[in-house]
Amino acid sequence: MRAGWLARLLLGSSLLVSTLGTSQGERFYEQLTIKSLRDGKVASKFSFTTILKGVSPRDPRNLGTDDVSQHYTVFPLALGQILREYAVTELHLSLNAGKWNYDRWGYPEESGVGAGAELWTWMGDSAQSSIDERWRGLRNALAGLFCASLGSLDEKRTTSPARSFLPEGQLPDWGTPHQIRHASLPSENVCTENLTPFLKLLPCKSLSGIASLLNPHRLFDADWHGMSVHVLWREDQGVEIRLTFQAISDPVFADWSFRTLFGRIIEKTCPVAQSSRVVVTLPTSQAYAIEPEPSSVVSGLASFDIADCRSQFQVDIATNLPRLTPVIKPLDIGLRFAGDFQYPADFDTPLISLSVQRTLRGSSQAHGQLYVKLTNHQAESLRVVYLETIPWLIQLFLHTMKIHINGVRTDGAISDITYIPAVPHARPATFQCVLSIPPGATMDLSLNIAKSFLRYTEHPPDAQRGWDLPPAVFTLIEANQTHSLKESSNRRLYTPTLLVDLATPDFSMPYNVIIFTCSLIAFLFGSVFNLLTRKFVVVRIDPDKKNE
Repeated sequence: MRAGWLARLLLGSSLLVSTLGTSQGERFYEQLTIKSLRDGKVASKFSFTTILKGVSPRDPRNLGTDDVSQHYTVFPLALGQILREYAVTELHLSLNAGKWNYDRWGYPEESGVGAGAELWTWMGDSAQSSIDERWRGLRNALAGLFCASLGSLDEKRTTSPARSFLPEGQLPDWGTPHQIRHASLPSENVCTENLTPFLKLLPCKSLSGIASLLNPHRLFDADWHGMSVHVLWREDQGVEIRLTFQAISDPVFADWSFRTLFGRIIEKTCPVAQSSRVVVTLPTSQAYAIEPEPSSVVSGLASFDIADCRSQFQVDIATNLPRLTPVIKPLDIGLRFAGDFQYPADFDTPLISLSVQRTLRGSSQAHGQLYVKLTNHQAESLRVVYLETIPWLIQLFLHTMKIHINGVRTDGAISDITYIPAVPHARPATFQCVLSIPPGATMDLSLNIAKSFLRYTEHPPDAQRGWDLPPAVFTLIEANQTHSLKESSNRRLYTPTLLVDLATPDFSMPYNVIIFTCSLIAFLFGSVFNLLTRKFVVVRIDPDKKNE
């Protein structure tokens, strides 16, 4: 009897491994990070990581031949086919809506928080197909996959800023150089039609696990929200794809729970996840209570391991034998403050070492000035890489650039200037340089600009709104690093987008002409038609009736 009991136990264990296990070379991890901010808002980040072990990106030199067959179990097939088709080594796509407040929220966990759509990739050179051809096909394929206007990221918006966007993974040595392509579309916002294909890339979709909390009605009502896709390669691990969704919510009284933030709770776990965790950053300035009890608390981080609640063995009362029974434990984590929420004493102190303000000055529709203000809040010098991507309809005049530090004119604070002028109707302008800001100093940088006079057919449908300028990007350089492409890629700052007011024709004039012409034609046609169709009859009046 005991031998039969052990046999059934081993059989149940093997069934559990075969049912819940994934392919030997594929691993899936999911994690939700929640943090209460000092202004009472709550930052949440969903992260879904899939690792394809022992696999390298496609060698671009083999694009002319048939690709090696790829068999995916957990890795998203739709995205994997696109990566193999265009031989993409590294890819980063983000769709955001709102303005990230660096001073009060600090650095985001995912640095790509610029408003609108942003896409940048690293691809190896190939004789069979150029990088520009593959870049064109890649953005169109991603546009169809994520239901976004990524096809508009054409040559008029594409640049190659290698210094500001270093590869986050490793680039294989194929004997051919790698190049970067970067483009942004500030007018593109994330919405439900982008979230639906995003969820389809997950192995459990939104049916179970942490992804079941992705409620579009709550996420898109947040103060700031954004989704991103990251694909990179590491020699010791393989190809990694990371799908993330970030949001800044504003709960009532700063207390929160899964139901108040997302309108849902975790009913069941994703069976193919190797790790499924919820990490909560515990407050330090005020007393609180968190429920339920976390699995562990390390360095102010409360961790909840929900993968342990997948299934367990229970004893069948009728047969007195163990059986594999899934245990469903709904999870609703909540944090409440003791008393009313109190703002910390250093609430007005910025959380980051660099504050940036970027504006357009001037009321003219022909000329203006680009003004950037940078403030160093730390007690040591700060060096940053400044990247400005300007559409061709705005022309920069580098000879008018002026730099003031604490109100004093200086020319030694800028170095490594790279400027690629714009080509009208073909290419944007790229301005890149390294700025050195003294401790506790404020730097003012200004550039005169000229605004193009567009043809009436080149204006968008909402011409009176203006044209969106992509955000500027500031990449912080660590103190122990040099100028040679050693910048910290995780410390990029994005400024808000700007609106440019160009000379706009009076589009109401054609409407007035059409209305006047139609009225005139209707009057003439009506009169002529009345004369041609009316029958004129002579009416004779009787004299006797006339006297009466």
